[in-house]
Amino acid sequence: MTETTTTAPSTAARGRNHLPGKALFGLFLSGFVGILTECLPAGLLPEISRTLGTSVSLTGQTVTIYALATAIGAIPLTRATARWPRKNVLQLALGTVAVTNALTALSADYAPTLVIRFVAGLGTGLIWPLLGGYAARLAPEGRQGRAIAIALAGTPVSLALGVPLGTWLGALGGWQLAFHASAALTALTMVWIAATLPNLPGRSADERFTVPQVLRVPGLRTILFALATYMVAHNILYTYVTDLLGHLGMGAQTGWVLFAFGVTSILSVLVVGTHIDRHLRRLVVGSTALFALTVLVLAVSSGVPVLVYVAVAAWGFAFGSSPSLFIGAAINATGAAADVAQSVTITVFSSSIALGGLVGGLLVADLGTASITWAALALLVAAAAAVTGGRKHAFPA
Repeated sequence: MTETTTTAPSTAARGRNHLPGKALFGLFLSGFVGILTECLPAGLLPEISRTLGTSVSLTGQTVTIYALATAIGAIPLTRATARWPRKNVLQLALGTVAVTNALTALSADYAPTLVIRFVAGLGTGLIWPLLGGYAARLAPEGRQGRAIAIALAGTPVSLALGVPLGTWLGALGGWQLAFHASAALTALTMVWIAATLPNLPGRSADERFTVPQVLRVPGLRTILFALATYMVAHNILYTYVTDLLGHLGMGAQTGWVLFAFGVTSILSVLVVGTHIDRHLRRLVVGSTALFALTVLVLAVSSGVPVLVYVAVAAWGFAFGSSPSLFIGAAINATGAAADVAQSVTITVFSSSIALGGLVGGLLVADLGTASITWAALALLVAAAAAVTGGRKHAFPA
């Protein structure tokens, strides 16, 4: 197995030597609205909590339940729709996200809002497993990795730009305006996809794989372990980054620090997308090592502002393309079973978001804010060991 993604391109893609930019932009937008819908409440919690009549901590569970629904729904929903034409599935998922965003903006009660957010998470549970494989099938041979990187770039770009913009809209016209705007953007994405995205066929019955079969593919379990440890480490830190910066005496600079993180995350997508097809292993190893080094710097920096900015910027650069790297590795390792492998990968990814927030909260409450850096570092050491050790099947040279 080489580092070039081996999923076969579609008939329309064969013979081309260029990427289908308009179609990939539609996949990019799908990922963008998915992560935007997930994280949008995070910047609007005080306003939403006043409308719903609940505490900020309870309102924060609207993010948790969304991630939980994505984790629960990814595998069964992907299997249930495996034979459907791919664009039909994506449009159904985006339609679910658009409608639930609009309903969230109209809701004034806590329990219905949680139900709506759970359904929205199920919609994203259909979106994420589609993106990488769809992009790979659209791309010409030898450029699938770059296509995957473009399709999955919506995650860091949404974190860097979409969520702050949603927060700004909330301050401008109320939190409901932010959700209405997200619903409108999702609807526009559906229009773009209808016009630009080829409707690739689903898997036939003899091409479908079960989860146990996929988990027996050499290398996949190593990839999933590395992904889980990497993402839990990230979410321990990112969920409580405000507390961490306050601990370092830089709470007033949180906005600028996160801006640095966002800028380098986007830069990471541009750099990694250029080299992922030829150097996937080196990029995964480099991302994990750089992330571990930045966490070590944050742990020992004692609040030196220059070191903190450099470390967070390097963290953003390491993290920005991590979804592309791990999903690309999973597609590489599993070949024809890539669709199911991606649903498993997304389940691990989403579960890690929830687990990172839970573990981080326990650490902050019981051991203090400083403990989250050392816990994240321990997890990243484990991730680095898995990545470097997976030379034969998981992350081959």
